[in-house]
Amino acid sequence: MNPRLQQLAPYPFEKLRALLGTVELPSGIRPVNLSIGEPKHAAPQLVRDAMANSLDGLSVYPPTKGEPALRTAIADWLAQRYPIPRPDPDSQILPVLGTREALFSFVQTIISPSPAGALVICPNPFYQIYEGAALLAGAQPWFINADPSRNFSPDWSTVPDDVWARTQLVFVCSPGNPAGNVMTLEEWQYLFEQSDRHGFVIAADECYSEIYFDETTPPLGALQAAQRLGRSDYRNLVSFSSLSKRSNVPGLRSGFVAGDARLLEAYLLYRTYHCGGMSQVVSRASIAAWSDEAHVRANRRLYAEKFAAVLPILSPVLDVALPDASFYLWAGVAGDDVAFARELYASTAVTVLPGSYLAREAHDLNPGAGRIRIALVAPVADCIEAAHRIAAFVASRPSTC
Repeated sequence: MNPRLQQLAPYPFEKLRALLGTVELPSGIRPVNLSIGEPKHAAPQLVRDAMANSLDGLSVYPPTKGEPALRTAIADWLAQRYPIPRPDPDSQILPVLGTREALFSFVQTIISPSPAGALVICPNPFYQIYEGAALLAGAQPWFINADPSRNFSPDWSTVPDDVWARTQLVFVCSPGNPAGNVMTLEEWQYLFEQSDRHGFVIAADECYSEIYFDETTPPLGALQAAQRLGRSDYRNLVSFSSLSKRSNVPGLRSGFVAGDARLLEAYLLYRTYHCGGMSQVVSRASIAAWSDEAHVRANRRLYAEKFAAVLPILSPVLDVALPDASFYLWAGVAGDDVAFARELYASTAVTVLPGSYLAREAHDLNPGAGRIRIALVAPVADCIEAAHRIAAFVASRPSTC
C-alpha cells in the first residue's frame, strides 16, 4: 500500500456528513443544501441535443489528445473570452475529463524528487485536490493564508525566499474558492517574476471564471495576464477550466488545460498512461457548449438574481459582501464555524460548509475559522428561503456564541 495515502486528510464533505449525521431535523421543514458547489440550473438543451446526436461515438476509442474539433473550439473560446491571440490547438490545448482529475494528475507530471524537499504552494483556504495531489506526488504543501484586508487574496510577497527556492509548483485559484476574489495584473506580475527567478510552474484553476456580475468586466485570466505582460509563450504557466459551472453540466466531466506547450507535451505523455481520452459523445457536447455564450449569460443572470435577493437578508446579521465572482458567499459568523453549521442545520435544516474545513492551520491560524461557505446553487426561491432561515437563526442565537 502506498504509505503516502495515510497523509490524506478526510474530504470536507466527509467531515460535514459526520458532523451532521446524528442531527435530528425539525419536523415539517424542507431541507435546503447550500454546502456543495454543484450547479443546479438546467443543463443547456443544445448540450443535450449534441450528446443525443453523437451516440455513435460510443463505438470509438477516443484519442488521448482529444478531437481536433474540440481543441479548435476551446482555442476559439479562449481567444474570444479574454481576449488573446488564438492558442495553437495542436500544442497549447488539451481536453481533460474535468478540472478535478486534471489538477491532480498534472501535479504528478511536474513534481521532481529533490534532496531539499519539493514544495507546492497552495492558497489557504483551498480546493483539497491541491493538497492531495502534492502529497501523493511526494511534495509538501506550503500554505499561504487568505488576507481579509486584501479581499481574501494571498499576499505573495510574504513567501520567504527559502520557500520560493524549494517550490516546484504554485496553485492559483482565481476567481477564488471560497471567497470569489480575482487576481490583479500586479499580483500576476509578481508571481511571474518569482517563477522566472526560481523556475516553478504556475497552475491556474479558473473553473469559476464565467460566474461574475458585470458583463463589461469579466475576471482577468492567467493567459490574458501573461499576454499583457509580454509572456506570449506562457512559459511555466497553464490554466485549467471546465464546463461544470459555466454550462451547468458537472456530470459531463469536461474541461481543458491550456498554456505552455512544453508542459502540455509532457502532460500528454503522462495522460497516455494515466487515463483514456474524452469520449466522442462528451466531446461533441462540449463543442456545442464552448461555442455558445447565450446560455452562459442566462446562467449569470440567475446567479445575479440570487445575490441581489439574498445579500440584503444576510448582510445585517453576518459579515458578508458580494464577491468579485463565483457563486459563493464567504460569510463571517460569531464564534465557532463548525458549531454554527451544526446548530444551523439542527434548527433550520439549512446546510452550509464550515470554513475551517476548507483550510489548514498555517502560520499560527486557520484562515477559514469563524467563516462559512454558502453556495447559492439552489433555485432562487430556495436560496431566499434559506437566507431568511439563516437570518432568523442568527437573530435568535446568543450573542456570546
